[in-house]
Amino acid sequence: MVTLRPNIHHMSLLVVGTVAFDAIETPFGKRDKIIGGSATYISLSASNFYKPIHIVSVVGSDFPKKTLSDFNKRGITTEGIQIKKGEKSFFWAGKYHMDMNSRDTLRTDLNVLADFNPVLPEKMRKPNMLLLGNIDPNLQIRVIEQLKTRPKLIAMDTMNFWMDIARPALDKVLTMVDVLIVNDEEARQLTGEYGIVKAAKKILKSGPKTVIIKKGEHGALLFQGDQVFFAPALPLEEVFDPTGAGDSFAGGFMGYLSKTGSLSFTNMKRAIIYGSAMASFCVEEFGPEKLLSLKKPQLKKRVQQFKDLSRVSITL
Repeated sequence: MVTLRPNIHHMSLLVVGTVAFDAIETPFGKRDKIIGGSATYISLSASNFYKPIHIVSVVGSDFPKKTLSDFNKRGITTEGIQIKKGEKSFFWAGKYHMDMNSRDTLRTDLNVLADFNPVLPEKMRKPNMLLLGNIDPNLQIRVIEQLKTRPKLIAMDTMNFWMDIARPALDKVLTMVDVLIVNDEEARQLTGEYGIVKAAKKILKSGPKTVIIKKGEHGALLFQGDQVFFAPALPLEEVFDPTGAGDSFAGGFMGYLSKTGSLSFTNMKRAIIYGSAMASFCVEEFGPEKLLSLKKPQLKKRVQQFKDLSRVSITL
């Protein structure tokens, strides 16, 4: 069991990803311009467990100063967010269908993201843990290369798009991280294996010691060595907007690990439950609204529901 010694200067969670605007349409309504981006969802989710969280990202001068100060109030530092004067922030527009698992991307305006070069301020170069959100693997490598000390844990997310256009860089960054978080479809494309277990085993041979495969509303699987854990997903009454659910999951997972300090398989199992709980809250309202209003007793109750879901006593 690995326990992290508290050191005030180094105890931080570094998150690298997008901070952006989203326009979202679901069968239950639409929002024309709300705050989104992988780093936004990850950090807001993680801030329910742990502070400080450092974000490294880029926005345009159109990004609201108030949002940045809201981040600060939640223990999320924003010195690492570059603000490009006279330029526009990354913008994504998507439409979800009735089953909420499939979506159409209506528009992607890279804007400031097109030339993003992540620069880590000096105080962010010795994080305790690092979560690389879904950005170009070349940039993920650039972030790792700027670190002064190796974090206790480096986790990363990626997507099909990067597998198609930046595979060599993706293969390289996989050798540099401890945890890969992907969904089942991405795991299949990454490995060419249809079966999830075979896919996970193949990924474990490519670098990461731990693989988490998310199955959307059907839960998540944790693979490490020969150990496997399945976390069920809560059957939700209300799903308004699935945007950011995966990032909220990753944020809850890393936030819980940062808070508790142990990287044992048992503690990772707990972290997956907390990640799943955060994802379940995220989808109940548009954008990150629910992550902002969440109260501790609600989280406690939700985690208890997850525990009840998977608890069964069988006598053979």
